[in-house]
Amino acid sequence: MADNARAKKLADLIQVVVAEKLQRGIKDPRLGTHVTITDTRVTGDLREATVFYTVYGDDEERASAAAGLESAKGILRSAVGAAAGTKFTPTLAFVADALPDNARAIEDLLDRARASDAKVREASSGATYAGDADPYRKPEDESDENDEGSPSA
Repeated sequence: MADNARAKKLADLIQVVVAEKLQRGIKDPRLGTHVTITDTRVTGDLREATVFYTVYGDDEERASAAAGLESAKGILRSAVGAAAGTKFTPTLAFVADALPDNARAIEDLLDRARASDAKVREASSGATYAGDADPYRKPEDESDENDEGSPSA
């Protein structure tokens, strides 16, 4: 079993090597310059690596980029093996990163919350308090109530 520091170091190396190879070494038009390697994770035994990527474009470009990465998997693994110099080169699995979609969904939710807050602020702009402006009891108020409510002897 490898320690986590070694796995992290190998993951960082794989991320850099794959990104450079995609940019300079692979001539597949499906990959182009719109594929970004966002993260890489390696298992504890250093046998498998998961490479997360994003694609700038629509669903068709994402599908073609996924096919391009699958076809270039052998070349990329060879480049990783040459750069890492380890006894066993990890197998590469490419996974589309959901982070941009999640960020977009969070931004939409925040926009809806801001719009809702604006509606509440607009509705409450001319409103007044239902009771007193300060609904909390103060110590001097409690002593007045006790004097009035207690029977006199």
